[in-house]
Amino acid sequence: MMLNKNIQGFHAQRWQQAVHELTTAQTDYVLVTLLGTAGSTPRASGTKMVITAESIYDTVGGGHLEYKIIAHARELLLAGEPIQTLHHFPLGASLGQCCGGSVTALFEVMAQQILNVDIYGAGHVAQALVPLLGQLPVRVRWIDSRGDIFPSSLPSNVTMLVDDEPEQQVATAPANTTFIILTHNHQLDFAVTERAIKRNDAQFIGVIGSQTKATRFQLRLQHKGYTVEQIQQMTCPVGLPNVSGKLPMEVAVSICGQLIGQYQQHAVKPIRNGLQWQTLKSELHTTEA
Repeated sequence: MMLNKNIQGFHAQRWQQAVHELTTAQTDYVLVTLLGTAGSTPRASGTKMVITAESIYDTVGGGHLEYKIIAHARELLLAGEPIQTLHHFPLGASLGQCCGGSVTALFEVMAQQILNVDIYGAGHVAQALVPLLGQLPVRVRWIDSRGDIFPSSLPSNVTMLVDDEPEQQVATAPANTTFIILTHNHQLDFAVTERAIKRNDAQFIGVIGSQTKATRFQLRLQHKGYTVEQIQQMTCPVGLPNVSGKLPMEVAVSICGQLIGQYQQHAVKPIRNGLQWQTLKSELHTTEA
């Protein structure tokens, strides 16, 4: 995630609308609330704004105070963890504010528990799988060379990519991506699999097929010099081993169950206790003093 140093281009949405839209789009954001104010301040206690790595919604008063709040929120976003933290801002010469008061702000980092999934192939199994993933906390790139076989509408968390050479998209995937390889061509399956293995940062590589196909791929990779550890990154056949069936929906449900296990295993731990009352009381007392 890159910090956006440009704080221009505020969005028109109020913070309530932004929270709804960002949650639906599974985008990380920080909800900032002015908890305590003392003296002359730009906005009253309870004022809120929302900040993402690239966007800003609503305002807590503008000026250098808001610039500092945005910068602090984006530093918190870089950690990618859901936390609550308080920060105290005296409004004086150091912030270029002439108000003379002080503000305590609550920063609530809403880190979405997102699994990045790249699906290669838009055939029958993928057509059954993608609507299921549309209901889960995953972010999907759906990749195929045949643009005409994609459905006319897609879930909001799915992006369609048409590429004459789908294997080229492996290089553009973020780190820790889960690769689900379901193409209509065994050679293309192998090309995508090899590139995903070569990256050495995939969270999971699942390939559709039989045990015979798996053995062939393993031998080809071995002959090309890949280590046992690298080859073991590939799971073929993809899907839960205890869920049988060859119908597209049966295979899709099996793969979906495997992906649910993936994101539950690697999920960011939720906030358990949040801020302690003594911490909150101490910060608010400092503001009121």
